[in-house]
Amino acid sequence: MQMSQKKVTIKRLKKRIVKTKSIEAGGGVVYRFLNDNRIEVLLIYRNGVWDIPKGKREKKESQEQCARREVMEEVNADLLPKIVDSLDSTFHTYIQKKKIFNKTTHWYTMIFETEQSFSPQVSEGIEKVEWVELGEAKEKVGYENLKQVLEETESKLNSKA
Repeated sequence: MQMSQKKVTIKRLKKRIVKTKSIEAGGGVVYRFLNDNRIEVLLIYRNGVWDIPKGKREKKESQEQCARREVMEEVNADLLPKIVDSLDSTFHTYIQKKKIFNKTTHWYTMIFETEQSFSPQVSEGIEKVEWVELGEAKEKVGYENLKQVLEETESKLNSKA
C-alpha cells in the first residue's frame, strides 16, 4: 500500500472511531410502608418515562453521597434520605452526541426519616414525582434494569417484614 493510501485509510478509520466514556452514578429506591403493610416507592417521570431517582457522581463524592444527593435533588426534598441497604449495581450503555457512555449505577434502598413534600426537578427534565405501589412501579418503570432493581428491593423488604 502506498503512503497516500495509508493516510486516507487512517483518516477514514478516525472518522469511524467513536469515543467512549465511563460514568459512575448513584440512585435510590425510596420506600415507605403503608398501614396495611403495602409498600410504596418514589418514582419520577422524566422524558416520557417513569424512572427511579439517580444521577452522576461528582468528583471526590462517595457512591453513597452521590445516591443520597441525587435523590434529594431530583425530588426537591428538604433533606437527604437515609440509606437503609445496598442493592446490586446496574450497567447500561447509551450514545449521546456521537459518544458511547458506559454507565454503572450503584443503587440503595432509602427512606426519609421525616415527612417530605416533593416536587420535580424541572431543570433535569423531571415532570412528576409520585408514590407508587411497588407492584405497580415494577410495571410502570420504562427500563428493564429498573424492574430488576425494584424486584431486588421487594425481595429485601419482604425478608425484613
